[in-house]
Parts: sequence; C-alpha cells; structure tokens
Amino acid sequence: MTFKTADLSDQYADTEHFQIAEPIFRPYGAHSTFCGQITTLKVFEDNSLVRKTLEEKVENRVLVIDGGGSHRCALLGGNITTMAVDNGWQGLIVYGCIRDSAEINTMPIGIRALHTHPLKSHKSGIGDKDMLITFAGVNYRTDHYIYVDEDGIIVAPKRLI
Repeated sequence: MTFKTADLSDQYADTEHFQIAEPIFRPYGAHSTFCGQITTLKVFEDNSLVRKTLEEKVENRVLVIDGGGSHRCALLGGNITTMAVDNGWQGLIVYGCIRDSAEINTMPIGIRALHTHPLKSHKSGIGDKDMLITFAGVNYRTDHYIYVDEDGIIVAPKRLI
C-alpha cells in the first residue's frame, strides 16, 4: 500500500478524522513506511505482554506500546522483532526504548521508538492490552488505523486509504 502522510494530512485537513503524533520518535527497521490496524499495550519496563502479543499471527496490524516513555530499559529487541516479522506484524510504535537496533534495521518491518538502550526489561507479566493509551499528543485505540512514513504518524478511527 502506497501513501504519504503529507498527502493524507492535506486531504483530511478540514476534517476531524485523524490525529498527528508529535515528532518525537526515531525510525528503526528496514521499512520506513507502514500502516495497519492498531493493537494497543500499556506496560512499564516489562516486555512480557509485548512478547505474548507479538506471538499472535496477524494481518495488517501495528502494535502501539505505551511504555511510559521510560529510558531505563528496552521493551523490544532482535528476538522479539524477528517474532513480529514472522507473525505478520507491519510495524511497532514504542513509547520507550528498543535494543539490538543494528539487527532490527535489517528486518522487513517498520518501528518508531524514542531511543535505544542496552538493558533488557523486567519480566513480571504486568500490563494491559486493548485499552485507550495516549502519548505524543495522540489517543491510540485498538482497531483504529495508523499510517507511518518519513514525515510522521497519523492515526484515524477509519481507513483513510
């Protein structure tokens, strides 16, 4: 699917059909452009639910993770990203950090995250799935649509393209 967030922004500028995320994320993964329906997670310095969710086989989905903006550990690394690719995930948005970025940058997936951090996360199994999460000035809801490219991130309640 080909799109440009700038074109989507122009097309829907006079409507309230979308939100645009603040430009706080860094790009990772080999795909600079990706889109799909959202699945949300809320975790804090614990990636157990991230792993469990990415074990699911999906079609055209993007996992949006509210990691509380923590810069103290990584919520995603090479092994979990490989699992995401193998199970059909189009991309991930991580309001937190990732690790193994050189390896991830060779994988056929798109990722946006705040930064990298070498420390792995805790494994307590704490977190919530499919709830409303808010960061970067946007409300993310499961089953809404997300469009990501080099220019930004757009979230909409309905398919835009």
